Amino acid sequence: HEQFPHIEPAIIVLVTHGNKCLLGRKAEWPTYAYSTLAGFVEPGETIEEAVKREILEESNINVNNVQYFGSQPWPFPASLMLAFTADAENVDIKVDDELEDVQWFTRKQLQEMMKEGYITIAPRYTVAHNLIVKWLNGTDA
Repeated sequence: HEQFPHIEPAIIVLVTHGNKCLLGRKAEWPTYAYSTLAGFVEPGETIEEAVKREILEESNINVNNVQYFGSQPWPFPASLMLAFTADAENVDIKVDDELEDVQWFTRKQLQEMMKEGYITIAPRYTVAHNLIVKWLNGTDA
């Protein structure tokens, strides 16, 4: 009997607007931990539609120019993380009940806050880390 594992596609997105990026945090995360926004793809939904819906639901930000960045297997629960970048169409944040906080950060602000220990980002082995670091280094993510 051959069996194929069930995999749930999830999207993770670095949203930018000018020289700022959008990061959020869940209440149950370690203090000061921030990351890119993410969510699951719903049945019948394209990946690009999931990016736009999740970002809008979690932050009230509309996005366009959705670009594929990479992927990462994610075992919680049995997901495949599909990473993207996207451009924000607006900047007024409204946080939903999934996240404790969502903020815009400039490169300089985020680098200084990380250096001082006021913010930590996703661990090095994650695609979220790669999205943020590439953006911090000033290259197109």
